[in-house]
Amino acid sequence: MLLPEIKEREYRFKLALRIGLPIFALIIAFISHTLITNYNNLQTSFYIEALVLMTVSIYFILYLIYNGFSVKITDDVTKTFTREYLYDFLNKELKSKKEYTLILISIDNLADINKLYGIKNGDKVLREVSQWVAKYLKSEGIENFPLGHIKGGEFLIGLEGNKEKYKTLLELMCLKSNDFTVDDIEVKISGAIIDTSYSKELDYLIEKLFELLEKNKNSKNEEIVEDLNPSEIESAIIAAIHKKRLDLSYQKVFDKEKKSFFKECFVKLYSEQNKRFYPKLYLKVISKLGLGITFDITVLESVLENVKEDEIIALNIFPTSLRNEKFLSRTKELLTNKKTNIMFVLSEMEYYSYTERYNTIIHSLRSYGVKIIIDRVASIHTSFLYLRELDIDMIRYDTYYSSYEKLEKNRDILLGFNTMAHEKGIQSWIKNIEDEASFRVAKEIGIDYFQGKYLSKIGED
Repeated sequence: MLLPEIKEREYRFKLALRIGLPIFALIIAFISHTLITNYNNLQTSFYIEALVLMTVSIYFILYLIYNGFSVKITDDVTKTFTREYLYDFLNKELKSKKEYTLILISIDNLADINKLYGIKNGDKVLREVSQWVAKYLKSEGIENFPLGHIKGGEFLIGLEGNKEKYKTLLELMCLKSNDFTVDDIEVKISGAIIDTSYSKELDYLIEKLFELLEKNKNSKNEEIVEDLNPSEIESAIIAAIHKKRLDLSYQKVFDKEKKSFFKECFVKLYSEQNKRFYPKLYLKVISKLGLGITFDITVLESVLENVKEDEIIALNIFPTSLRNEKFLSRTKELLTNKKTNIMFVLSEMEYYSYTERYNTIIHSLRSYGVKIIIDRVASIHTSFLYLRELDIDMIRYDTYYSSYEKLEKNRDILLGFNTMAHEKGIQSWIKNIEDEASFRVAKEIGIDYFQGKYLSKIGED
């Protein structure tokens, strides 16, 4: 048990004892008075009953008081519902209401506020935003609704009815928040909305809200609506992986002379009803369910069963798979005595600091014809760190740079990365080349390999 837990239990017990003492004193006084005034008339059963009463009352009073402190309904900072209580409340609402809407409110710049103005001011912003949201909804005739602080700068609101009833209200609230400040601290607020037409499961609804919130920040409030219930999607994806329902397609990658050098493999999953699942959907589910290693092994097995010998195939895998003994063992087993060369493409947001182990794994795979490619170079910081520290074979630039305008504008940046890579004996690759002008600039920069519809479409031989 951790020290904070030990101290918490000690504090609760002492507080319960102090609160219970007056009650115990009254019970003792009552029994003592009865003993003094009726001593000659008392039977033996009274002493037994008094002892049982004392024991049971002491135990239950202390127990109830002690455990009462562990139940918190409101958050100390925001004075809204705690996440645990809110989830319990909303689960009951979802079961009892035919139509129900959830709204997620986010303070997008809370991390910056904490960093620039301090955590105390960050807490004040949280409290003020919760009160501002409550006042705004009250002004719109909405009162006594559940509002809870679920994490970081995010608040969750539950409202009866479908989302069409509240969609405009949310949009107006977000627009009005543009002028909202707390002690001259600028606060950026955004929101997302969903209702039970998507799912009746709270976990799925909240997960979807965060997905919509992120999408709303980066696009024009578009929504992705799947035909299936989220639980059905998960079941279908799990079944597709285990039954190898994979739709594999390939796109050629060319060198500077426009000669085909290798292929990249693209994977779609499909259900028994022939519904296709694209990476944007299934990768999220796979990560959530911890099926990354199983998925990567299944894809590798299917690729090796279907490709010709002497082909070079680039395959996107989870970085965690490359660091897993089960995946490594199965990969080496599959590639033993195989003439097909595999290139693993890795993209990782969080930096894995044990680079010596990483390099050991990379070298152990090289004898099996495996090459390692780091994706999204010049976009995420981990790609630069891996370029600097890992013994990789190739880098692939982020698709942000693929258009002619971006290539021209960022020519010097790409030249710098290309020079660093070539000095380490690492080749470079860019995808989504859509026209001759983009190909020409990328070639001038010194990039080694090119991919895109201009050169070859997916599935073309």
